[in-house]
Parts: sequence; C-alpha cells; structure tokens
Amino acid sequence: MIVTVTAKIKIKPTQAHAEALLETVSAYRKGCNLVSSLVFITKQLKQPALHQITYNMLRSTIGLRSQMSQSAMKTVIARYKTNQSNGHDWTQVQFKQPEYDLVWNRDYSLTSGLFSVNTLQGRIKVPFERKAMEAYFDGSWMFRTAKLVRKHHKWFLHIPMSKQMTEPHLEEMTQIVGIDLGINFLATAYDTQGKTIFFPGRAIKRKRAKYKQMRQQLQKKQTPSARRKLKQMGQRETRWMTDVNHAVSKALVSRYGAKTLFVLEDLTGVRNVTEKVKLKDRYVSVSWAFHQLRKMVEYKAQLAGSRIIAVDPKYTSQQCPLCNHKEKANRDKIKHHFCCRNCGYQSNDDRIAAMNLLAKGKKYLEEGTSIA
Repeated sequence: MIVTVTAKIKIKPTQAHAEALLETVSAYRKGCNLVSSLVFITKQLKQPALHQITYNMLRSTIGLRSQMSQSAMKTVIARYKTNQSNGHDWTQVQFKQPEYDLVWNRDYSLTSGLFSVNTLQGRIKVPFERKAMEAYFDGSWMFRTAKLVRKHHKWFLHIPMSKQMTEPHLEEMTQIVGIDLGINFLATAYDTQGKTIFFPGRAIKRKRAKYKQMRQQLQKKQTPSARRKLKQMGQRETRWMTDVNHAVSKALVSRYGAKTLFVLEDLTGVRNVTEKVKLKDRYVSVSWAFHQLRKMVEYKAQLAGSRIIAVDPKYTSQQCPLCNHKEKANRDKIKHHFCCRNCGYQSNDDRIAAMNLLAKGKKYLEEGTSIA
C-alpha cells in the first residue's frame, strides 16, 4: 500500500534569488502556453512527436533549458489528459499562474535546510522552513515531482511524497466506523459501540453563505478592483475550507486510532447529481469539498494503521437500520429526520446513514473475517 501526502513548504530566497526564480517560472509559463497552443491545434499528446514540434522553439524562442523544455511538455500533456478524463470539451489550456514543475534529484533537492533548484541562471540554493518537514527525512519517504509556486510575493514548494506501508489485514480490525459526510453535519460517525459523533456544519454553511453574498455584490460591480477582490476572496475561502477539512479528518482518525475500518460513501458522480438541485442551492451542494475531506480521512487513516472502504450510498438515508425497511418517505429531508414507516424507529437522518454504512462495513468484514 502506497500512501501519498503533499507538503507545502515556504522557501526564503534573497532578492537576487527571488529574481532568478521569477525569471524562471515566468519563462516556464510562457513555454507551457506555447506548447499548449500547438497541442490545441495538432491534438498531439505523445511526447516524442510533440518534442519534434516544440523543442527547438522552447530553447530558442523562450530560452528554456533542455530539462525545463521536457518538463513543460509533460506538464501540458498531463493537463490536457486530465481534461479529457474529466469529460471536458477540447479547449485550449491556459497557464496563468507562475509555476514550475520540478523532478526530484534532477531539478531540485532538499539537503541541510537548503532547497537546491535549477534556474535559467544556473542552480541556486535557498533556505526553507524545515520544521514541518522533519518527519519526512527519515528515509522512508520518496519525494515526487514538485511544483514551485509564487503567491502574494511569497514562494512555496508543493511536494508530493509517497511511502510504502503494510496494509493491516481484515482480521486485525478491532472496530468499524461508518462516516456520513454532509452539509448540516460535516461528518457523522457511528461506531461498533453504538456511539455517535457529530461534526456540526451549520456555522460553516452560514460563513459560506456570507462569502456567496459578498461574491454576488462584487460581481455586480464589474470593476478591476472588484475582480481582484473576487479572486482573493475565492483563495481565502478555499484555504479556510481546507483547514476545516484537515481539522475534521484529523479529529476522526485520532479518536478511533489504529486497526479501524472506516466506511464512507462512494461519492463518484456526486457532482452530476447535485447539479440537478435548485439553482439557489447549487453553490452549497456542488462546491462543497466532499472529495477533499474523504481523501484526507483516507490518507490519515492509512498512516494511522487503519483501513478505509467506499461503498454504494444507495438508500443509506432511507433504509431503517433496525428492520431494513426501505422507503423514501422514511426520511424528511427538510427536518433532517428519519422515521421508519414499518417499525417506527426514529433518529437524525445523517446518523441513520452512518449506521447503515457501519452495517455495510460489517458485511464487508464477514466475507473474510469477523470483528470483536
């Protein structure tokens, strides 16, 4: 089992080094846009053929070094393939932000508190904040292709790191936890001891409503300053939601610890479903970071020595966990209440979903082992 996490490191270049980095990432962005314009026309996504078309231009026109040119091609190809896999129409990809993709031990390295990186002016060494990275220098982590980014006149390095871990066997699981992700409750967890934990989401929902209101007001102005504020606000909201998801996922995994089977809903295609909701509710439903929260729970659980499975979410909020009676009328979505029309069992609908997810986890375990 391979676990991958992404570390975000702040680097601290001198003025001269910052100028070299800015020159390099700007040229790299121009190179990516050049390659993208040719890919859009030729629809060529094979690097050997794309090399023949773009390499000389990247070197002579943009001034990129050889390895930078190769990286630019890979970056563009990956972006187009991602758009294709997501079902997007064939449109020209634009690279707007100053970024630079770096291959470990070729374009960059981290040693003795210094970040070493290739630039157009040669290799430079820049100090970085090492404290958050200490745990990843024990030799068990493999550093992947990183991304150098510039935001608000500050420099950051985003590094994906992978670690080979032994996945615990099913018979080692000591408990099951069903986790329902939602909006009124960010997460609702139900465990084999019959205990329920709610992570309230109403305050988060209200704050996002304020963001939406401010966004609408700025959009009406249609001025350059309003557009800048819109962009800044969007970035601020994204960072805030990421912090919220980190806190929730950490709390969940920390509470239950190792040898836990976490059972979540398979939310593949959830965006297509939520886009069918009313227009006034679409912002809340479509843009909610369910996928991010699930991925955070997943990798934190793996690092803690637990396992996670995703199951079919069908009927999880409509089926009675006591008598298994399924009926749409069992659930009142407006009041977030569940009442079984067969046996009369009542509870919060998110708790019902978490209970049914736990039941599916038990069934999954019974196929290979049993749980205490």
